[in-house]
Amino acid sequence: MKIAYSWLKDYIQLDKTPEEICDILTQTGLEVGGLEEVETVKGGLEGLVIGEVLTCEEHSNSDHLSVTTVNIGTSEALPIVCGAPNVAAGQKVVVATVGTTLYDGDQEFKIKKSKIRGEVSMGMICAEDEIGLGTDHDGIMVLDENAKVGTQAKDFFNIESDWVIEIDLTPNRIDGASLIGVARDLAAFLSKTKKTTYTKPSVNDFKVDNHNLEIPVEVGTPEACPRYAGVTISGVEIKESPEWLQNRLKMIGLAPINNVVDITNYVLFETGQPLHAFDADQITGGKVVVKTLVAGTKFTTLDEEVRELHEDDLMICNTEEAMCIGGVFGGIKSGVKETTRNIFLESACFDPVYIRKTARRHGLNTDASFRFERGVDPNNTIYVLKRAAMLIKEIAGGSISSEIVDIYPEPIEDFKVEVSYVNITRLIGKELGAEMIKNILTSLEIKIDAETETGLSLSVPPYRVDVKREADVIEEILRIYGYNNVEIPTQVNASLQTAEKPSPDGVKNLVAEMLTTQGFNEIWSNSLTKAAHYEGLKDFKEEQTVMILNPLSADLNGMRQTLLFGGLEAIAYNANRQSKNLKMYEFGNCYFYKGTQLKDQPANNYWEENHLGLFITGNKEQENWTTKEEEASFYGLKSYAEKILKRLGLLNHTIQVDESESELFSDGLSYSYNNKVVLELGIVAGSHLKKFDVDAPVYYADFNWDNVFQLHKKHQILFNELPKFPAVRRDLALLIDKKVQFNQIKELAYKSERQILRDVDLFDVYEGKGVPEGKKSYAVSFILRDDNKTLNDKQIDKSMKRLIMAFERELGAGLR
Repeated sequence: MKIAYSWLKDYIQLDKTPEEICDILTQTGLEVGGLEEVETVKGGLEGLVIGEVLTCEEHSNSDHLSVTTVNIGTSEALPIVCGAPNVAAGQKVVVATVGTTLYDGDQEFKIKKSKIRGEVSMGMICAEDEIGLGTDHDGIMVLDENAKVGTQAKDFFNIESDWVIEIDLTPNRIDGASLIGVARDLAAFLSKTKKTTYTKPSVNDFKVDNHNLEIPVEVGTPEACPRYAGVTISGVEIKESPEWLQNRLKMIGLAPINNVVDITNYVLFETGQPLHAFDADQITGGKVVVKTLVAGTKFTTLDEEVRELHEDDLMICNTEEAMCIGGVFGGIKSGVKETTRNIFLESACFDPVYIRKTARRHGLNTDASFRFERGVDPNNTIYVLKRAAMLIKEIAGGSISSEIVDIYPEPIEDFKVEVSYVNITRLIGKELGAEMIKNILTSLEIKIDAETETGLSLSVPPYRVDVKREADVIEEILRIYGYNNVEIPTQVNASLQTAEKPSPDGVKNLVAEMLTTQGFNEIWSNSLTKAAHYEGLKDFKEEQTVMILNPLSADLNGMRQTLLFGGLEAIAYNANRQSKNLKMYEFGNCYFYKGTQLKDQPANNYWEENHLGLFITGNKEQENWTTKEEEASFYGLKSYAEKILKRLGLLNHTIQVDESESELFSDGLSYSYNNKVVLELGIVAGSHLKKFDVDAPVYYADFNWDNVFQLHKKHQILFNELPKFPAVRRDLALLIDKKVQFNQIKELAYKSERQILRDVDLFDVYEGKGVPEGKKSYAVSFILRDDNKTLNDKQIDKSMKRLIMAFERELGAGLR
């Protein structure tokens, strides 16, 4: 929200500079996002002067240019070439001298001495749109003949300069969304050292002139509109606003429209209460009805867009149709136009939830909806209505032609809050004293209903929508007292702790967040399991199960050795409830026992391992109009698992990949480093699925997290300069035995070419016609790059020959 410094001074006497005001506002919770000196016209018309055209002749080399001499009050007249059709001798004009900068939005144009088709031009005679004083570009701007030559244009046009403060309002501080609200906070802050008050414009002179235009109001949805008020003004004249009003709006970035609309905007920023002016002659049936309409009703808003209404959109209607989306946006028919003569002026309090939902549904974010959806002051409704009506009568003429209609069936009460001195001291960290506390509260218009030795009973006005609890009141006291005024303790007690690096929990959370963003859900399975799951297994022997001495049941009589069975239980549970497309992960401990279990067995016969399990089953993605149904696959699981290794810096050519021999899988891979298994993944064997009545294929990855973490601890992040020389790609189609795995090709490539090989990738596999039985074709890409120079064909060919020879020698490969 933007406020002008000079405008703010209408409501409070200030001897502070704009910079000091910004500092105070930030301290009180109205954080200032910017301070800028602004003119009512960009550039302030610097360098422009009033001149008189002395001579005007046709340009000898052009049929549309004129050669003029212009007196700007200096000793010599300026020669200026002008292209405007209406330029003539004797005119008083605005002249941009050499060196002047003109602005067109964000674009700048500097006037220079030039030659135009052979004629010297020492300036520019300006049209009103070229200097920001209007939109007309049909010709130059011709001034009154009494305009004094040599007068600075900024003085002639009364260009004003002011400091504009931009406040970054937080959602809870809607009470500060007006100049009066800002003045109220400033007065409270300044009153700590010197009694300071703010003033609101008086409406004591408001009076009804006649009853010629009575318009009744009916509120059909009081839950959405707690208070609705209106008054009529007849005989107004719609025209441009006076200069002072236009300048006020321009300063804060609003474009003037007409006097009535400008007044509603002016009062909105002055008081924080949105208003709406209706053309009273367009109110069919002479009655205003506040209600909701049937879902699907079409309504055309001021931007000429036809919108389809929701059943909860609050509408301001006449007896036949809607006129306005209440609190959000006006309709195209009921707005104030040049032909408007009679006005119905609305001031209301709408329910924030209704307004917020309507604004979001229709994608409308207006100054009115911004305030209504955060909560306006219901007790300010009539004051603002009177203020605006008096301004309209003063500026646009007319008569107030009805009594004020005020529908307020259930007045909103003040918030009642109890606050204790002990809690104030405890939360602030400093004892302020009862008098200081009471002075701050009263300066914020919080009433003290009762006082005891221990605390206060308060009534908080409803416009403070964020002050409903004791803690809220204490925050109000502190922000006015000043956070900076609470001394830092001379002694701070703390216990210093050192954390393991890298943090085990930090690495887990990193991977967990990574999986969650890829559509996985985390599960927690019971560490207690059925020991019978391990009967007949070789990798997870039954005698290695840590047994429970006093089990609750036969299903919970041992500790798990793998995360797989808990995950299969979860899959079966979900599948039985029609949730078959699953991606799950679990971090958990697995437990093992060495030797025969005895009650007095030493502790080192037991050990734990931390594991991470990934489970995928069903379809790869939920079917929708952009995604075809596709079943999950082994390669999908492999991709997810390898992304984790890559994220931890472990997926490189030092990791050994072999076929898994685990009995958990019908087919699988094993990833290891220095003979320590890091990861095993594959298709869960059908015998295990059968135990849990799971019909669909399940793909499972098991990370030995202890080994992963230990290896990750050794990982170092190295930074290199970005490559200065280009990389080269070469492809080979290799005919190899079916038993040969791509990883063997990859490892052999890195061993054979250590200098310039940067990456190896498999992009196609083919078996079929043209390929001998027992063989397969691998299409492999190789990325080559020398970090010191650009590779030439000779180097590239030499490296590729070396690779081909290695593949032929070690793997029996041939080229297709």
